[in-house]
Amino acid sequence: MTSEGPTPDSAAAKKTGRAGRDLRAAITVGVSLVALVLLSLFWVKDLFGVVAAVALVVAALEIARALGTAGIRVPLPPVLVGGVAMLVVAFYDDMDTAAAVMALTVIATMAWRLRSGSDGFVRDATAGVFLLSYLFLMGTFVMRMLAADDGPWRVVAFILVTIASDIGGYAAGVLFGKHPMAPTISPKKSWEGFAGSLLAGIACGILVVVYALEGPWWAGLLLGVAGVCFATLGDLCESLIKRDLGIKDMGDLLPGHGGLMDRLDSLIAVAPVAYLVMYLLV
Repeated sequence: MTSEGPTPDSAAAKKTGRAGRDLRAAITVGVSLVALVLLSLFWVKDLFGVVAAVALVVAALEIARALGTAGIRVPLPPVLVGGVAMLVVAFYDDMDTAAAVMALTVIATMAWRLRSGSDGFVRDATAGVFLLSYLFLMGTFVMRMLAADDGPWRVVAFILVTIASDIGGYAAGVLFGKHPMAPTISPKKSWEGFAGSLLAGIACGILVVVYALEGPWWAGLLLGVAGVCFATLGDLCESLIKRDLGIKDMGDLLPGHGGLMDRLDSLIAVAPVAYLVMYLLV
């Protein structure tokens, strides 16, 4: 009779949570990203704009590569140049100028694709406009939050509510998840997890709006509810994109998380509604 030692599979299982993440790697990467964001925000807030632009460019490259597996060729040069220009003018000027830059970039994207002929023109040009809207247009709302006098705290509020939604949903889903929310899109997402997201998001929203932004508690409540709902929609939308393309993650840049886009999916969806709530109520 022989005794068996721990196998590589069992050792890996110990490090991986029930939701399928390598928890140690996920926590390490998550803490590092938060530290980078906070350092850039409160040292020189313009530096955060650089961090955001780099993150969105990397995410665009990840999505373009994923779309490439389906034979879709995104006209990346005009999308990336125009997208970054949108972020810059949204921060230093206003959304009217950013909208004009976006319109010019749409034309430039189609013009760039002309060189490859008519085969797949609509498909590829549409993918370029999709990337421009899905990533860089959403990013302009982050830049407008940042441009305010208390911009760093507005960005922190938006990010913390999104993170709280993710953590609350993950914890409640692992502990209590029994009723799938959208089994054909994201089987591990449950209504119990969504309830946990709401509790965590609302609590975080109220605390950060009241104590960091000196706004009314009910604005924090609204920020929490809206943030959780849009974070959930963003996560489901990206899950559906990946299912459509037949891939598990957008990339492998971040150990324990997947690609950078796999961390930005909720944030980009929350950005416009967070901007609107804080612009109108705080």
